[in-house]
Amino acid sequence: MALFTLGINHHTAPLSVREQMAFHAESLPRALADLAHCKAVHEAAILSTCNRTELYVASDVPDAATQWLADYHRLARHEIAPYLYTYPERDAVRHAFRVASGLDSMVLGEPQILGQMKEAVRVAEEAGTLGTTLHKLFQHSFAVAKEVRSTTAIGANVVSMAAAAVRLGERIFERIADQKILFIGAGEMIELCATHFSAQRPKQVVIANRTVERGLVLANRLGGTAIRLEDIGERLSQFDIVVSCTASPLPILGLGMVERAIKIRRHRPMFMVDLAVPRDIEVEVGEMDDVFLYTVDDLAQVVESGIESRQAAVVDAESIIGERVESFLRWLATRATVPLIRSLRDAADRARRHEMEHALKLLDKGEDPARVLERFSHRLTNKFLHAPTQALNQAGADQDELQTLVGRLFHLHPDSRFGE
Repeated sequence: MALFTLGINHHTAPLSVREQMAFHAESLPRALADLAHCKAVHEAAILSTCNRTELYVASDVPDAATQWLADYHRLARHEIAPYLYTYPERDAVRHAFRVASGLDSMVLGEPQILGQMKEAVRVAEEAGTLGTTLHKLFQHSFAVAKEVRSTTAIGANVVSMAAAAVRLGERIFERIADQKILFIGAGEMIELCATHFSAQRPKQVVIANRTVERGLVLANRLGGTAIRLEDIGERLSQFDIVVSCTASPLPILGLGMVERAIKIRRHRPMFMVDLAVPRDIEVEVGEMDDVFLYTVDDLAQVVESGIESRQAAVVDAESIIGERVESFLRWLATRATVPLIRSLRDAADRARRHEMEHALKLLDKGEDPARVLERFSHRLTNKFLHAPTQALNQAGADQDELQTLVGRLFHLHPDSRFGE
């Protein structure tokens, strides 16, 4: 059984491809169960964010998970092949550590990915698809991320997607404090963005969410109000800034809805940020003269602050990750020997029990205990040494290698004079 990772991310695939291969939060348990039903897949976890979709799998046949990914999203395999990466064991471990540490993120060093990875692990645990190997991999990943963040400058001056969105807004509007802002959704990314924007003390903050109660919790925290998702059409024209990030499989804001809002606004500009994958705002909206629409890919281009310190920290972070990869691979190697060790111990125990039974029978017959104990020890020693002795006597071209191996196994230091 091999450990490997396959997927796509912002390095290998554009947003138009990533949104086709994204997994919605509510469908993840079912998807994991379906993946685990592949006979070749023993353990599985799925990490799906706006920037990546990755499968972490322990499997006999890595190709089975690749085919499953294409089939699940109803895509031809050749369609996703140009964007897909597959990492075997060593590279898979290193990739997991880099992702958790923020080294593979669109915004270098951003901390949100660690929480997203922990959530992916929680879902996999609840779905029953996280076995010993993947559990250990992710626990090591979290430990490495903590070490990297606490001992390097990778987290210094981190510019998150939320901070980047605020920076873009400041380029379009002179003062965020004079604007009215609509946040669509109430998840982690919206909460982060709302927190950043609210720090600028905007004129109004409104949360639109499918579940008004959840939206109200966030709105109360920010001193805003909440509305139903269905009310957006009527209220859209009131807002200068719109930030959206939901799990909707279809766009929430269509071209017609935005056109009507802009008309009511008498063509006053509107700044829109679409952080969702798949997108919440139709692509055509970005072509309107009075709308400034930015996606997650666009936000990456405005992240400049603190980049020097983060880049300098990469060398130190990669060094830490390299050491931890070797440590994990050593653990993985010991896992591979567990069946052999168990078999060796079982064989030794069978020999012990057999000789013990034989010795007890002799004692029952009244034989001298000292002689029985002596015979027991000789017979047991011979049984233990029979297999390695036979292997040494029958060895051919690999005689020297086998002798060295037996010497290491039994900590032997034979006197070279005996071989003269």
